[in-house]
Amino acid sequence: MTATLRRALLASPTPAAQEAERELREHYDWVEIEDAELVVALGGDGFLLQVLHQLLEHRSTVPVFGMNLGTVGFLMNEWHLGGLDERLARTKPFKVSPLQMTAETIGGEVRRLPAINEVSLLRETRQAAKIEVSVNERVVMPELVCDGILAATPAGSTAYNLSANGPILPLGSAMLALTPISPFRPRRWRGAILPDRARIALRILEAEKRPVSAVADQREVRDVARVVVEIDRMRDLTLLFDPEHALDDRITMEQFIA
Repeated sequence: MTATLRRALLASPTPAAQEAERELREHYDWVEIEDAELVVALGGDGFLLQVLHQLLEHRSTVPVFGMNLGTVGFLMNEWHLGGLDERLARTKPFKVSPLQMTAETIGGEVRRLPAINEVSLLRETRQAAKIEVSVNERVVMPELVCDGILAATPAGSTAYNLSANGPILPLGSAMLALTPISPFRPRRWRGAILPDRARIALRILEAEKRPVSAVADQREVRDVARVVVEIDRMRDLTLLFDPEHALDDRITMEQFIA
């Protein structure tokens, strides 16, 4: 990655990120995001997801280099003020293929939203959700009674998916994790690992009596009747990492953290 690319700088509204933005603007040249060939994002993982979604909405494929000024920063590089040109010249790219969620509501509205980490379905009331699960047009589970279910990418498998006791997927595995959230029936089902070419359809049973929301990362569609989840191969994103960051190794090592 060359360090001479036109760069835009985006920062989360936290005091630490705002101070870092001020310092970087004093030391380096920046352009507006519409003219950028590369984006530097300051914040945490949540802010990085916001930036990636912003790029998706504008159909932009410029790479993003994140620096951690948040809490976990799993997808971020370390924050340093100096040596930015040299760091950008040495970065290693990692491609992210987002999910596309197509959600149809009880009222017939259709919403299509991208998700970089996961698409999750969640019950809206005290009553458990009842969901029919299909893979590639074949019903594989006629009725799942649960609090919800999610489909996660490898990049998102260490986020909500891991908290729901789903599997960690190595980067480059070309797999998706399908993980139930507090399953009641069948009680012993713990989910499935599917090839990322799979088309997952989730039909809500008794949708009006047992309403369900669908969430693509941070964007919610309420009262859904049916949701289809599949990889969107037309809109790949690129994250940039310091060579020593080793994101794939960090994801692997998450399996051994108590």
